[in-house]
Amino acid sequence: MNSSGPSQNSARALVAAVLFAAFSWTILVSASPRLHGCVHGDANRSDHVCAVTLIASGGYEHAAQPPVISPPQFDVRFAASAELTSTWVKPLFLNAHIFAHAPPVLHT
Repeated sequence: MNSSGPSQNSARALVAAVLFAAFSWTILVSASPRLHGCVHGDANRSDHVCAVTLIASGGYEHAAQPPVISPPQFDVRFAASAELTSTWVKPLFLNAHIFAHAPPVLHT
């Protein structure tokens, strides 16, 4: 059984009708600069911004918001660096030459 009553359905229909009417009015006014001038007295100014001018221009410029958290400020200061000394390392395969021989020959 449907839990939403007729009042909730009529409220949704009313909201949808109002939004449709508002959007249709905005489209109509954006198509007619004279009608836009009747609605707004300052519609011909360059700094005038409203929903009609945004739709007529095809969009809006969105500026990125500043970050909420600032990036870390690295202030690295090294003390006197230690001098590097060379160390002789014994070769890893010093005894590997025994593996270089082939397996013994089997005499039959």
